[in-house]
Amino acid sequence: MNLYKFNDHKDYENHKNYKPGEGYKELGYDKGQAYCGKYEVHKSLEDNKKNGHEGNNASEYYKNYAGERYYTLNQYLKKRFGQKVYKLALDGGMSCPNRDGTLGHGGCIFCSAGGSGEFAIKAAGRENGDDSGTLKIIPGSVTAQIEQAKAKICQKTNAALFIAYFQSYTNTYASVEYLRQIFTEAISHPQVAVLSIATRPDCLPPEVIQLLKELNQIKPVWIELGLQTIHERTAQYIRRGYQLSCYENAIKQLRKAGIEVITHVILGLPGESKEDMTETIRYLARKAEEPWGSENTQNQSLMQAAESRENKDDTKTFIPPAAAYMTQGIKLQLLHVLEGTDLAEDYQKGTFQSLTMEEYLDILFTCLQNLPPETIIHRITGDGPKNLLIAPTWSTNKKNVLNTIRREMKQRNIVQGQEYVKTGE
Repeated sequence: MNLYKFNDHKDYENHKNYKPGEGYKELGYDKGQAYCGKYEVHKSLEDNKKNGHEGNNASEYYKNYAGERYYTLNQYLKKRFGQKVYKLALDGGMSCPNRDGTLGHGGCIFCSAGGSGEFAIKAAGRENGDDSGTLKIIPGSVTAQIEQAKAKICQKTNAALFIAYFQSYTNTYASVEYLRQIFTEAISHPQVAVLSIATRPDCLPPEVIQLLKELNQIKPVWIELGLQTIHERTAQYIRRGYQLSCYENAIKQLRKAGIEVITHVILGLPGESKEDMTETIRYLARKAEEPWGSENTQNQSLMQAAESRENKDDTKTFIPPAAAYMTQGIKLQLLHVLEGTDLAEDYQKGTFQSLTMEEYLDILFTCLQNLPPETIIHRITGDGPKNLLIAPTWSTNKKNVLNTIRREMKQRNIVQGQEYVKTGE
């Protein structure tokens, strides 16, 4: 493989006439970008030179971002699997303890009737929007959902690998026998590279953790937890239904099993200041107390390999880049006010206002700067179903939002990790 490795800016200057595109695809980089010890060869490198940043400060953070200013999920997947991986939103046929009366009715205050799964293919028996949970094991039903979701994506792309993402409601809120059936069917699909499961930390009993650990030995398993905030007053207002200690315990158990965690955080929750939101991010940026994969063998050597970025992608031994921290990935979600929610009633009463784009960008950039550089950003704004969205309406133009984020990050010289200070160091 032809790969140019530049150890410093002088070395780069001596090799300016490299031929773009030679071998870089194999590392997941786009044409014209080459990995180097301290630099990525792209326009921002020249910008860094002009600004006096040569191998230090903000420019150090560019080395793994392949032209972006934050660690995108797409970058991570390309590096791990060698190609773009597409997400298939699925429905496991479950409900939620915050809806069925176990903890409450109606769900979290911001949650739609579809359990945040408006973009998911519906499970058999739930095509009409029933949120009670079907819990019907129909052979081949998960495969049918996968094929239906695949067909939509493959109309526009030549996609070959996919994430089976169980999104609607709480996707471990069922018997372990039922979960084994549907998750095994999903992970057995030859084109599914990752199994991602959205759930609650209070719905992860030991037998479910054990199942996830077993499945993780076959293909990567990710667990997505809707923390949203660390502040108890806000948690009570949104009817989250569990305390922060519950989340912390779930993190410990998942870390022992070597399961990657993606934490959801909502920016713009009523009553929260920019500092409140930043505190949630700083909390998630802490190093975890529980060793990664402590129930697995060879943990110490694996951690050393991960820290040196030399570990190969063996599903049974893979250590994610942010293994040292509480969460390996994060979804930063703009608060959407949706029709039919209790949040919408408060909004219409004037109890709170939604964020403007300028306010959101200011908060978002501070959050990114305070996250570890290794944390994977799975979402940076989020989609609200247009037929339900009340506010903010500026978020409906996703392309414009993303382009604005990229442009403003460059103009303001914002890079993920700039303000991050490692806890205890």
